[in-house]
Amino acid sequence: MNPKATVLEARKKISQAKLDTRRIFLKEKGLTDEAIRKDVTIRKLKAELRKSDYRMAAIAAQEETMRRAAKGKADRLAAAKAPAKESSEEIPAKKEKKGKKERSEKQAKPEGKKEKAEKKPEPSQEQ
Repeated sequence: MNPKATVLEARKKISQAKLDTRRIFLKEKGLTDEAIRKDVTIRKLKAELRKSDYRMAAIAAQEETMRRAAKGKADRLAAAKAPAKESSEEIPAKKEKKGKKERSEKQAKPEGKKEKAEKKPEPSQEQ
């Protein structure tokens, strides 16, 4: 497990314990549930719990990404070693060059664009 995750887990347990003790203290004091929810310390402790959950989820996602990348790399290395003989036998065919007719058609299109640019009226200089 990631060392950061273990620290976050410990902080989360401490915050949860503080939250529980604070709730018990406020109930013994005689406050209503609404007042307990609005208590500043309770809200702060809940925020710490949410923050640690969010960070732990981000760390888990990062670990999963790293695990997948390592697995993919290992798969590619294994695939490269095993069929090395087969790939040398199969040589891919080269692409055929385009004919003159196809080239001339593509050149004709940009010329048409130039004509459109020339048709724009020039601004008149009146003073």
